[in-house]
Amino acid sequence: MEITAQPSRHRQEERSISAFRLKSLSLKLKNRFLQLLNKVRLFGMSHTIDEYEQRKLGIFNQLNFFQLLTGVLIPLLLLVNHKHIPLTVWSVAFLPAMVSAVVLYLNYTFRKEAALICYFLLYPFVTCVVYMSGLNPGTDLFFILYGILAVFFLQDLGYIIFALCYSLVSYFLLSVVLDHYRYELKDLNHGLYLFNHALALGFIFYGLFLIKKENSGYQYNILGHNRKLIAKKEQIETQANKLKESSLLLEKQAAEMAELNTMKNKLFSVISHDLKAPMYALRNLFEDIHHKKVSADILKNAVPDILKDLNYTVGLMENLLQWAKSQMQTSMMRPQEFEVAQTVDEVLQILQLQAKAKEINIINDSKTGVTGYADKDMMNLVLRNLISNAIKFTPRNGDIHIGLHEHDTFIEVYVQDSGCGISPEALDKINGSGFYTTRGTDSETGTGLGLMLCREFLAKNGGHLHVESEVGNGSVFSFTLLKPNTLKA
Repeated sequence: MEITAQPSRHRQEERSISAFRLKSLSLKLKNRFLQLLNKVRLFGMSHTIDEYEQRKLGIFNQLNFFQLLTGVLIPLLLLVNHKHIPLTVWSVAFLPAMVSAVVLYLNYTFRKEAALICYFLLYPFVTCVVYMSGLNPGTDLFFILYGILAVFFLQDLGYIIFALCYSLVSYFLLSVVLDHYRYELKDLNHGLYLFNHALALGFIFYGLFLIKKENSGYQYNILGHNRKLIAKKEQIETQANKLKESSLLLEKQAAEMAELNTMKNKLFSVISHDLKAPMYALRNLFEDIHHKKVSADILKNAVPDILKDLNYTVGLMENLLQWAKSQMQTSMMRPQEFEVAQTVDEVLQILQLQAKAKEINIINDSKTGVTGYADKDMMNLVLRNLISNAIKFTPRNGDIHIGLHEHDTFIEVYVQDSGCGISPEALDKINGSGFYTTRGTDSETGTGLGLMLCREFLAKNGGHLHVESEVGNGSVFSFTLLKPNTLKA
C-alpha cells in the first residue's frame, strides 16, 4: 500500500506544480497584455490636448488595437480551415487590419487628424473591397460601428453626416443589393461566420461601453474640479471678506486718527487761547488792584464778568482733566449702582450759582429710588455738561426741567430747557461732529468739548445721547442708562 501511494502522491505534486506554472504564466501574459494595451492607449497623448480629447483618443486607440488583433486572427483562422481560398482573396482579408495598424502609427506619431480621416475613409472602403473580392466574412455589422464612432469622434457636423451616409450606403449595398458571394463564410465555416457577427456586435457594445465609461469618468472629474473650484471660490471669498474687514478696519482707524488729530488741534487751541485769555485777564486785574489803579465801583462792576469767566474756565478745566483721565485710564472704569435723583441733586449744588446768576428756575422731576448702572463720576460729568449747556442757552427767568423715564431694561434721563432752540443745520453739526459750539443767551462762550465727552462716556457705559430741538421752543437733551437688573439677567 505504501509503495503504490508514493507514485500517486508524486503525480499529484507534479500536477499541482504544472497548474501553478500555468497560472503564473497566464498571469504574466495577462499583465504583459495589459501593459501593452495601456501603452497603445497613450499613443498621441500630449499636454496640449485637454482631458476630454485625451479620453476620446484612448478609446480610439484601444478599439483600433483590438480591430488589429481580430483583423489578423480571422484571416489566419480562415486560411487554416479553408486552404482552397485563393491567395488574393485571403490577402484582401488582411486589409482592415492594415488600416488599424496605419491608424495606430499615425496616432503614435501625433497625427491625430490624419488618423481619423484614414479610419473613417479607409476602413469602410477596405471592408467593401473584401466583400467585392467575393468573400462574405459576415462583418457587415461593422458599418454600424463606424457610424456610431463617427458621431462620437468627429467634431464637424459635415464630416459626421458624410461618415454616417458612407457607412450606411456601404452596408445597404453589400448586405441587401449584393447578397450573393462566391465565398460565403456561413457555408465554409458557420461557426466562424457566427463568431464574426458576434464579434461585430461585441465591438459595438464595447465601443459604447468605453464611451459611456470615459464620459462618466470625465463628468466625475468635472464635478470634482467644480467642487474644488467652489471650495477655492469660498476660500477666495473668505479671504476677500477678511481683506474687506481689514480695509474697513483701516478706514475706521484712519478716521479715528483724523478725528484724534482734529481733537488734538482743537485742544491746543483751547489751551492756548480759551484758558490763557481768562488767566491773563485775571492777572491784569489783580495787578491793577495791587497798584491801586482800580476803584471799588469798577471792581464791583467787573465781578459778574470775572465770575462768568471763572465758571467757564473751571468747567473747561474739569472737562479737560476728565478727558485726559479717560484717555489714560480707559480700562479703569468703575461701574456701580447709583441713585439717579441723588446724582442730579449733587450736580445742581455745583451749578446753582451759575443758574442763580441768570435767574433760571431748575425743576428736578427725577423720581427717587431709581438706580442706574454706570461709572458714577462719568455720569456726573455728563449731567453737569448737559445742565450747564441748558443754563447757557436758556434766557433769563427761563425754566429747566430735569427728569427720567423708566423702561424695562434702561432709564432715560432728560434735560429740557425753554431756551432759544437749535436750528436743523446746527443740530446736524452737533450730531455729526466731535466739536461744536456757539455763544449762549448772555454771550457765554464754549468749546464743544463737553458734548464730545458726554457721547464718549455714554458709549463706554452702554448708553447714547439723543437731542431734540426746535427753534424758539427750547431743546431736550436725553441719555440712556442701563438698569442693574439687566446685567444680572
